[in-house]
Formats: sequence, C-alpha cells, structure tokens
Amino acid sequence: MREFTVLVYEAEEGGYWADVPELPGCASQGETLDELRLNLLDAIEACLEVQRTDGADLSPRPALRWELAVAERA
Repeated sequence: MREFTVLVYEAEEGGYWADVPELPGCASQGETLDELRLNLLDAIEACLEVQRTDGADLSPRPALRWELAVAERA
C-alpha cells in the first residue's frame, strides 16, 4: 500500500477539490469530503494505470509539506 499527500481546498462555488502533488495532473472534486475522498481514490488509481500503460516511472514524486507562519501587515 502506498500513501500520497493530498491537498484539499474548499471550492468557491461550494464543495471541495484536491490535488495529489506526487502525481502531477492528478486531481478531483466532490460536493462533500466523503465524496471527494472516493473520487480521489478513483483518480489516483486512474493516474497510476495511465503511468503503467505509458511505461512511466511509478515512483511518486516526493512532496514536502511545510506550514509557514507569515505576519499580516496592517
């Protein structure tokens, strides 16, 4: 089993969208977080299948996740 970093955002029009930095171009959306999760599982499987059929390197690109505190200017 492999683990991937998923970045989740609230969509302006409602619902959520997310992308997978280790798999460029792999993203999905959903009206709820549960729907998003299911859609992302399908998207990741599809992205990996495309890589397999294209003969691409299946190693995920490493992604670093940082949290930076930035002072807001008044």
